[in-house]
Amino acid sequence: MGKIRVLVVDDAVVVRRMVSDAIAADPALEVAGAAANGRIALAKIPQVNPDIVTLDVEMPEMDGLATLSAIRQHYPTLPVIMFSTMTLRGAATTIDALTLGANDYVTKPANVGSFKEALQCLRDQLIPKIKLWCSRAEVAPLRPNSTFDAALSKKADPLDARVDIVAIGVSTGGPNALSILLPHLPADLGVPIVIVQHMPPLFTRLLADRLSAQSSLKVSEGIRGEVIRPGQAYVAPGDFHMAVKRGAMGVLLATNQDAPENSCRPAVDVLFRSVVDVYAAGTLGVILTGMGQDGLRGCERIREVGGQIVVQDEASSVVWGMPGFVARAGLADAVLPLRDIAAEIVRRVRRGRSEQPARRGA
Repeated sequence: MGKIRVLVVDDAVVVRRMVSDAIAADPALEVAGAAANGRIALAKIPQVNPDIVTLDVEMPEMDGLATLSAIRQHYPTLPVIMFSTMTLRGAATTIDALTLGANDYVTKPANVGSFKEALQCLRDQLIPKIKLWCSRAEVAPLRPNSTFDAALSKKADPLDARVDIVAIGVSTGGPNALSILLPHLPADLGVPIVIVQHMPPLFTRLLADRLSAQSSLKVSEGIRGEVIRPGQAYVAPGDFHMAVKRGAMGVLLATNQDAPENSCRPAVDVLFRSVVDVYAAGTLGVILTGMGQDGLRGCERIREVGGQIVVQDEASSVVWGMPGFVARAGLADAVLPLRDIAAEIVRRVRRGRSEQPARRGA
């Protein structure tokens, strides 16, 4: 198989060089071409036939959003990774780009010192994502094996099981998945929702604002010490772990900057462990699309205390990493397409609530 061909689009000469150097250093990749703005990039695509495009968000003449729209119109299956600054404007535009069909994003290295350090930071972020998106079209989808099928079929689904909180973990493909899921949850759901979406600072607040505007639920970025309330959703702030804990006023949000887990901060496992500590079997864990296995250990804890777990299926996931690990471990009560998960959450939350007293932490 030949090298993965990358078209690098950025108006800054220094950034084009950095991205090109990072790509050229990997033997599986090569730079197919470079462009200083969207118009040049669109002209080059048929000339250099790239496998993937890295696209700057902010450019003169034709910016990233306009370029992305044109790429999606003429090359609907060509993977595009947005390249964004860690600014309010850059974060907002990146979320717009994900909504318009960008496959993923990478933030430009900032405050990392030398060019060498910035280059290594870029390699760590960008190269795995390029390989991920270019391998998806070449690898046949994984199918659950017979062990997985047997484990799932044996799981009990008691009609009187009570849910007092919904905890959601999601990563790659998450902004779109959440924008499909949350608007289908009713304002009177009756339980709080806590969410870890792997994203940096600024991005998480803007994502929460966007989701709140789309949803009947109030969605906000989690604030340390805030009392969580039914019918509201809380997104973990970027670069902070988020947890829940019992306080005098009720169940509170807690945040910290402890070491990353699964190379992530915020981490799903951190949130899920804390939810189990407060709500025990009243926990409903939901794992959506994402790369890696963050959330697996947390789901093991949910299963140990008798809570419930729903995961997104492979066909509807952008990346069946996080949900796939949980499903293959036999921990899931249900493996469902994204379009069906909201209804499943509502069903599980509402059944049995009128017959049973609230659990500790509800």
